[in-house]
Amino acid sequence: MKYETQLMGLPNLVGMGIGEKAGKPVIKVFVTHKVPESALRPQEIIPRLLEGYETDVEAIGVVTAQTQITKESK
Repeated sequence: MKYETQLMGLPNLVGMGIGEKAGKPVIKVFVTHKVPESALRPQEIIPRLLEGYETDVEAIGVVTAQTQITKESK
């Protein structure tokens, strides 16, 4: 994704992907928690559009790696 490197440096941003909202393709932007735009500096605000696609910001909390338990590891 063209803007991924630039956006991944933003505070609270934990991931990005392609998704759907109201039947239309969107760029999903995952954050630990939402912050009002008024509390952000201009360069920290996620654009409403990227390459003609709307962005959809979704709060998902802190992301941590999970361990998969297999029969061999028991």
